Amino acid sequence: MPDAQVSAIIPARNEEANIAAAVESLAAQTAPVEIIVVNDGSTDRTGAILAELKSRIPQLKVIEPPELPAGWTGKTHAVHCGWQEASAPWVLLTDADVRHAPHAVETGLAVARQTGAAMVSFSPDQDLPTWWERATIPFIYCQLADAYPYERVNNSEDPMAAANGELLLVSRLALEAVGGHTAVKGEILEDIALARLLKRSGCRLHFARGAGLARTRMYHRIDELWMGWGKNLFPLFDRRKGAVASAVAGAALDSLAWLFILLSLWGLWLGWPVSHWVLAINVGIVGWRHLRYTRALRRNQYPAWLIFYYTAGSVLFAMLMVDSAGKYLSGDPLRWRGREYTVPPK
Repeated sequence: MPDAQVSAIIPARNEEANIAAAVESLAAQTAPVEIIVVNDGSTDRTGAILAELKSRIPQLKVIEPPELPAGWTGKTHAVHCGWQEASAPWVLLTDADVRHAPHAVETGLAVARQTGAAMVSFSPDQDLPTWWERATIPFIYCQLADAYPYERVNNSEDPMAAANGELLLVSRLALEAVGGHTAVKGEILEDIALARLLKRSGCRLHFARGAGLARTRMYHRIDELWMGWGKNLFPLFDRRKGAVASAVAGAALDSLAWLFILLSLWGLWLGWPVSHWVLAINVGIVGWRHLRYTRALRRNQYPAWLIFYYTAGSVLFAMLMVDSAGKYLSGDPLRWRGREYTVPPK
């Protein structure tokens, strides 16, 4: 597509439930976009859906990558293969479960022009139809926003770098200058690895919450959520055991506070003299923890009513952190989408 400023690359492996909406949302962009879908060994109806889409969306190109080479992760290799087919000066890296608002690409290009950033990335809105998604996803993203503050990532004098591979617009020339996806071929978190490469090379990054630009539902089943965050969560916190300990301590504090509230209410009924003090202290702890989370939800543009899932989110986050750390510290292969990956040493 010669007049396109952006080539969008979507790696797709068994994405029959998502791929049509993703492609159609990119075809409806206000800026012209070349769409490249890499059908990465799908065994479901993804290929048939793409064939139908191709018949009515002229800017769609579908490629079948070769067998996964040793040392590569599946997603990184698929994006690398799509990159070879891209022709535009900017490349949008996105996922098959993301639906883009019509102005998403145009907004990304405008931000790149205004800020001079070689990489512009946004965290999309999250669809949260189940209680376990409402408890975990906003909680995790609020924790990540504290770990990777946008203002630090966007400060060219600060070495901190981050990006979200769900919506990541990058200059073709800038990324090729640092080695492209070949330089991060074995990385589980290739988006953050690419952001670090670019920032170390002197490029400017722009990372922000992308409210209204795109929507996604990351996991449709709780086992998918467990496997996905098990793969990503510990390395997102730089494999710091202290981050795991902090998550466990926080969950223990939240759970024990509620337990002591219940015990103190029982004690009041029985006439125990210290129950008033126990109740007051633990109501204070719960109130303080909930107030902090309410502020985090507002900062990250999530609805305030998600506060009702706070304690469940705290406990599930700790469990996910322990599970993810166990996977990496044991040295066992990571399993994702029918493939196994050896965990590289830190």
